[in-house]
Amino acid sequence: MKRMTLLPLVLALAATGVSAQETLKKVADTNKLTLAYRESSVPFSYLAGPGKPVGMMVEVSEAIAAEVKKVTNKPNLEVAWQAVTSQNRIPLLSNGTIDVECGSTTNNSTRGKEVAFAINHFYTGTRLLVKKNSGIKSYADLKGKTISTTAGTTNFQVLRKYNQDKGLDMNILTGKDHDDSKLLVESGRSVAFGMDDILLFGLKANDKNPADWDVVGEPLQVEPYACMLRKDDPQFKQLVDRVIGNMMKSGEFEKLYAKWFTSPIPPNNMNLGFPMAPELKDNLKAQSDKPAT
Repeated sequence: MKRMTLLPLVLALAATGVSAQETLKKVADTNKLTLAYRESSVPFSYLAGPGKPVGMMVEVSEAIAAEVKKVTNKPNLEVAWQAVTSQNRIPLLSNGTIDVECGSTTNNSTRGKEVAFAINHFYTGTRLLVKKNSGIKSYADLKGKTISTTAGTTNFQVLRKYNQDKGLDMNILTGKDHDDSKLLVESGRSVAFGMDDILLFGLKANDKNPADWDVVGEPLQVEPYACMLRKDDPQFKQLVDRVIGNMMKSGEFEKLYAKWFTSPIPPNNMNLGFPMAPELKDNLKAQSDKPAT
């Protein structure tokens, strides 16, 4: 009987050991670093065609991989890529499937109980992607209507609370990823897709008919994005912060921003025309990892 009682504890300790294992030791032991990517988080991390992902944070991830090779003294280290979604990114990080996720993940205090975050690399707020002929210009126009958002995102919580606070009586559908949530609008199942403004501009730019879409509504909040790391691994956080911090200090980060946010990007050579927010300009100097509340 005692053995049966101890089994769950042993399993729990084993699981904790995987998630708390130091990343650099794990990478050195396995000779493999696994970087996460998103399939439709334009322009941070996305697929522009078959093969390897592209985007600003893909390039930052590659810089992190180069530093890991250097500090582990493994120039031939295998660097693998793993697709993640809003719902599975934290479990896959905690169980060791991926080692770092740099994309469009909000750094907030709730997630901070499970994972760690590097220096904030973007600031955004929830707005709405709508068909231009929909007549929807603001959140008030959504009263009694069906909207979509992506499962496992902070936007779902923000929209649900706003719906309750304002008594809009909206029905909120969730897609498994951003493309799926946008498809709900395209198919007429929802009238608006609520998501981080920059991701909506990216989806609009990559649509076959960008002029058919509008991003409307005031941002409901301001939230930072940051690379996500395993919790209780200060050595690896220090490495990732050093890479991003040096890019911010040297001006390389601003060049990357200009390449992906204010220049034509693949696959359609559309320019998002999205200048850097004051909050991000300030953080190039402050280099804060402060979470949203």
